[in-house]
Amino acid sequence: MLVLFETPAGFALFKVLDEGKLSKVEDLWKEFSSSDSARKVVKLKAFDKFDNTADALEAATKIIDGSTTKGLRKFLKAHCEGENLAVADSKLGNSIKEKLKIDCVHNNAVMELMRGVRSQLTELIAGLANQDLAPMSLGLSHSLSRYKLKFSADKVDTMIIQAIGLLDDLDKELNTYAMRVKEWYGWHFPELAKIVQDTIVYSKVVKFMGFRENATKLDFSEILTEEVEAEVKEAANISMGTEVSEHDLANVRQLCDQVLSLSEYRAQLYDYLKSRMNTVAPNLTALVGELVGARLIAHGGSLMNLAKQPGSTVQILGAEKALFRALKTKHATPKYGLIYHASLVGQAAPKMKGKISRSLAAKASLAIRCDALGDGQDNSMGLENRLKVHFKASSIRVASF
Repeated sequence: MLVLFETPAGFALFKVLDEGKLSKVEDLWKEFSSSDSARKVVKLKAFDKFDNTADALEAATKIIDGSTTKGLRKFLKAHCEGENLAVADSKLGNSIKEKLKIDCVHNNAVMELMRGVRSQLTELIAGLANQDLAPMSLGLSHSLSRYKLKFSADKVDTMIIQAIGLLDDLDKELNTYAMRVKEWYGWHFPELAKIVQDTIVYSKVVKFMGFRENATKLDFSEILTEEVEAEVKEAANISMGTEVSEHDLANVRQLCDQVLSLSEYRAQLYDYLKSRMNTVAPNLTALVGELVGARLIAHGGSLMNLAKQPGSTVQILGAEKALFRALKTKHATPKYGLIYHASLVGQAAPKMKGKISRSLAAKASLAIRCDALGDGQDNSMGLENRLKVHFKASSIRVASF
């Protein structure tokens, strides 16, 4: 019998000299108490050294997945003809047996044997010292960690969680800044806030106009419609606002610049979030939209965690405080949480929102599992379930009449 043992330096093949000792699993560790006794149990037959860290990383990732590299297959073909092979992983053994037709063994005795070989590894492999093995192990572990972090599908939704969190923060900041612009400039031109209600357009008008006396001389056609422009100019002539200095107006304009730059960045961030959601969770996005889907993923912690939740949990996700308060006071439990903001729930009549949210949550749970565990990248399932929920909502609406 041969033993396949993986090291950070390469693959080692050991020949078992006395297979009878494997029958006494509980006493096998005694055979590796010293290097001399270990050499009586196993002997190094061949060693396949890795050329560089990239080869070592490729071999490690393949073995973790239960498969073999081209180099390992070539190595085993050259040295394992007519021999049984002891391996540390049954999945790897099945892969070797399927591709190379080599009988593999994996049991408690093999695991004890592997443990003994590991304890005397530097003594059994000539030229492999402890001071060399430790840095190689550390370097390979770092490379493997970086590889897993870079290519793990579970980590992709981290970008969605960060993006939706930043988007919500930007909305709060924008509202605060826009309100401050209206309050500050309102001392000079209070009537403008009632005429131009959109905060972004308001900031553009303030930045462009400056003092209200300039309104009659300027052309606002790129910012406002003709009717609104005429109304602004008329209000500027009869405004009851106080006078402000150039220094005051300069600070107001700087605040307007902040509002406009934040608004522009928010639009870019939303486009980024939309593209990430369509890539990571296309079915969930088709069903509930980008923002609601991203908030569900963020609240669940990850797409995989969310996939483990039943539809009833998805339905009230985000309303945990209301749920526990209702259970404590023995009142009616909430019918929806974050999913309330989905367009299908919003379009439903007030009496039907509970039924639609329950149906939508059930379909969303299926869509989440399809996105997290499925191989497909299309949103056909989400679109199909959206039509079903929409049809159900229409049927309930008709039945109620």
